[in-house]
Amino acid sequence: MPVGMATGWGSLLQDEQQLEELARQAVDRALAEGVLLRTSQAPSSSHVVSYAPFTLFPSPVPSALLEQAYAVQADFNLLVDAVSQNAVFLEQTLSSTIKRDSFTARLFDIHKQVLKEGIAQTVFLGLNRSDYMFQCNPDGSAALKQIEINTVSASFGGLASRTPAVHRHVLSVLGKTKEAAKILSNNPSKGLAMGIAKAWELYGSAKNIHVIRRRFEDVSEKGSLDQDRRLFMDGQEIAVVYFRDGYMPGHYSLQNWEARLLLERSCAVKCPDIATQLAGTKKVQQELSRVGVLESFLPGQPEAVARLRATFAGLYSLDLGEEGDQAITKAIAAPSCFVLKPQREGGGNNLYGEEMVQALERLKDSEERASYILMEKIEPEPFRNCLLRPGSPARVIQCISELGIFGVYVREGKTLVMNKHVGHLLRTKAIEHADGGVAAGVAVLDNPYPV
Repeated sequence: MPVGMATGWGSLLQDEQQLEELARQAVDRALAEGVLLRTSQAPSSSHVVSYAPFTLFPSPVPSALLEQAYAVQADFNLLVDAVSQNAVFLEQTLSSTIKRDSFTARLFDIHKQVLKEGIAQTVFLGLNRSDYMFQCNPDGSAALKQIEINTVSASFGGLASRTPAVHRHVLSVLGKTKEAAKILSNNPSKGLAMGIAKAWELYGSAKNIHVIRRRFEDVSEKGSLDQDRRLFMDGQEIAVVYFRDGYMPGHYSLQNWEARLLLERSCAVKCPDIATQLAGTKKVQQELSRVGVLESFLPGQPEAVARLRATFAGLYSLDLGEEGDQAITKAIAAPSCFVLKPQREGGGNNLYGEEMVQALERLKDSEERASYILMEKIEPEPFRNCLLRPGSPARVIQCISELGIFGVYVREGKTLVMNKHVGHLLRTKAIEHADGGVAAGVAVLDNPYPV
């Protein structure tokens, strides 16, 4: 059944007065549930907060695709972990990219230095999020297609844990208790915290977990390693380092790059370690889609390979040579079918349509094109919902959603100690916005309504 046909919010979305009243109640509930963000006007103040933007109603998601996304997450965890341990593959895959992309090159330099000195870290922690859209097929059915996997700072586990109660409340207010009961419970923050706690325990810490927040600048000034490469901050030994930062060029000064190197050289559990961050690059994603590559990482696991491959959209290398030339020709001829992606995280970086064509015309004879990949554009079926944002009137618009599944794995030496999925994140945006997540200010928080 086509996704858009399946939920009955249609008539509710037509009554403007009722929508305004519902929006007020929904926002009050969001505030009560702690669906909060600091404001852009005062980003570092805790005295002023507002609600995080969200949809008034949960959005339709085909149950079968939700189940498929959950079922493949442990495979993606295994794959990312295997890629991170294969230095030869990372070097070969990123060799053309690092020639032209200075950010990936800096990360790769740290990776090489750590390998040369010998990896001190023995416990590895992966907290990632694999993001998908629902491709609308010509026959009206929908298919799950991966957009990307986030291996660093995979955010919104906390807020996603708090939104189900808001949508249950909205539907209950409307007397739709049966529908309210269909909204899935979701607590990624608990699962992510369990992963951190497991890594901390395996590191050998016995005391209660004490958390400190520090910037790269603080690490640069007050961080140090002892002769066993144990990491100390302000005199305290650090067991686990979780990066909430460090995935964009703007996060690094020269001093910050030195701090990152210090952290990577230590035996503390990094989440992610530098190799796992590199494993999450778009270039690696594209290479993994080549024939035979998944099989080499997951030998003797044909079912896992099939589950993974089923989620891949078309991915094309833009390295100099015939293969890249063909991809560019294809994209210029049919720009609405492709997206041009640089090696960046954080949303707002991709190029579409006319902008993509201009970029490809400019890049086509340059080595710089190797720092991008080309991806088939996923075309989901739009549906109507109402987006609620501080300072904006509630308006009903055509939307599309992106589903993320949170994964956690912990490895000690060569032994995988934990490998699981721990929850989901649904983000919804107006169809006119091609790119960008919640943090980039385009998509809003949502919940899947299984159909």
